[in-house]
Amino acid sequence: MGRARLHRLLVVAALGLGMLALVAGSSAATSPAVTWGGAVEVPGTAALNSGGDAGVASVSCAAAGACVAGGRYTDGSFHGQAFVVSETKGKWGGALEVPGTATLNDGGDARVDSVSCAAPGDCAAGGSYTDGSAHRQAFVVSETNGVWGEAVEVPGTTALNGGGDAVVDSVSCAEAGDCAVGGYYTDGSGHPQAYVAGETNGTWGNAIEVPGTAALNSGGSALVISISCAAAGDCAAGGQYSDDSGHGQAFVVGEKKFTWGEAIEVPGTAALNSGGSASVGSVSCTAAGACAAGGSYTNGFGHAQPFVVSEANRAWGDAVAAPGMTALDGGDDAYMFSLSCAAPGDCAAGGTYAGGGSDYYQAFVLSETNGTWGYAIKVPGTTALNTGGTAEVFAISCAAAGDCTAVGQYAAADVADDSTRGEALAVSETSGKWGNALEVPGTATLNSGGEAQVRSVSCPAADACTLGGYYKDGSLRSQAFAADSLSPCVVPKLVGQTLGAAKKRLTAAGCGRGRIKTVYAKARKGRVVAQSPKPGTHLGHGGKVALTLSKGKQ
Repeated sequence: MGRARLHRLLVVAALGLGMLALVAGSSAATSPAVTWGGAVEVPGTAALNSGGDAGVASVSCAAAGACVAGGRYTDGSFHGQAFVVSETKGKWGGALEVPGTATLNDGGDARVDSVSCAAPGDCAAGGSYTDGSAHRQAFVVSETNGVWGEAVEVPGTTALNGGGDAVVDSVSCAEAGDCAVGGYYTDGSGHPQAYVAGETNGTWGNAIEVPGTAALNSGGSALVISISCAAAGDCAAGGQYSDDSGHGQAFVVGEKKFTWGEAIEVPGTAALNSGGSASVGSVSCTAAGACAAGGSYTNGFGHAQPFVVSEANRAWGDAVAAPGMTALDGGDDAYMFSLSCAAPGDCAAGGTYAGGGSDYYQAFVLSETNGTWGYAIKVPGTTALNTGGTAEVFAISCAAAGDCTAVGQYAAADVADDSTRGEALAVSETSGKWGNALEVPGTATLNSGGEAQVRSVSCPAADACTLGGYYKDGSLRSQAFAADSLSPCVVPKLVGQTLGAAKKRLTAAGCGRGRIKTVYAKARKGRVVAQSPKPGTHLGHGGKVALTLSKGKQ
């Protein structure tokens, strides 16, 4: 493993429901809760993954039921291969080896690390492969109108990557055929350098060293960890560089009209990062020049702490320590892994913290409302779940202000044999309130090997999310899985229907039948004369609708 690859893994690692009963009459103004369907092994990976090491690294959905996932599997020769899989109209197709990587990946170690979709069937993916000289190279591949093209080495990295270790860490697509990627390459002196590259009208341009990092990165170790594009040619990226004292510092950089500006040290982190190890782990942009970023720094006591920082009108404010963390971690370590924004000033973030001097790690979330960050809280429900003492939020996605979903892992203690099991975690925020975390439905059966994680989640709507990760089967082989939320109930018009017809309409709309009562009425006997809630009301999947039937005239 190259120096930069190892460094990247260390940075990322450091930064790394049962059904809700919905009562009839829930307000249409209140977002329905996310209700998860059962997790499934990614279709097609059973045949591909004969080497027994597969997982989903990234998921992106352009609309409900229109998603792409990407990751890695191991073939029969135990070579790592990159895969993508597409979901159309809520149904997953078969995973396939990323087209073109069979030729590129002579060294046998390829993977997709990030995917992004601008529209259904129009996505991009990026990752890395190993060439015949055992050098790691960065690749991108685009999907157009539902068809994946051929993967190519990121243009320009051949010249940049003299040290033979390059990857794509993050991809973001604002429009079909207009995407950006970021990551790192290793120069001829063996120093990792941060780069960005863009796709315009379906054609990838040349990668460039992130402007400004040549001056910042005097310690010789820089990388882009996250990138986000609000519009074509209007993006922001963040990551880490090393100063002349060898200290890790956090940077951000912005793009305007397809031109990247100069990278800067995240304002405010010079004061926070007295311990000398800071990094941006996640960036999210909701409008041009309106972004937020989150990451971690090290304080003067040597403890990692999370920070958040916002950009408005293309100007970054000062980073602040995540509110409430000291109360949770007692001054011990805490790391932020992911941040997502639904609108300027309306974001959420999550990660993990040490439990105030204990050896246990707990998962946390915090939310921003109208530009003000609330206090970090321990993920509700994890006290009961996380009996093994390792819970983390790895990814978060916000579809609307106050409507977000976070995913990750928790550890369940097995008292019988004094062991712990890693379990897949999901938790959702609805109308600004976080519900209780749960084990992702279906993973209890899949995860007989006792190690499951959710690595990515994408929510194109408040009640429509898709997640992906990996689990271990009974043979301790890692397998890739995905899960979709169930479609919400949009209450149909039922008045005038027979009971049988009303039941069919309810089922088709994702709703359940609630109480039935009968009254004398002018309508024909057996016809629906009233319903609650009214047509058009949004409920969670299976939300119950009460019916009143006519007994006929008295």
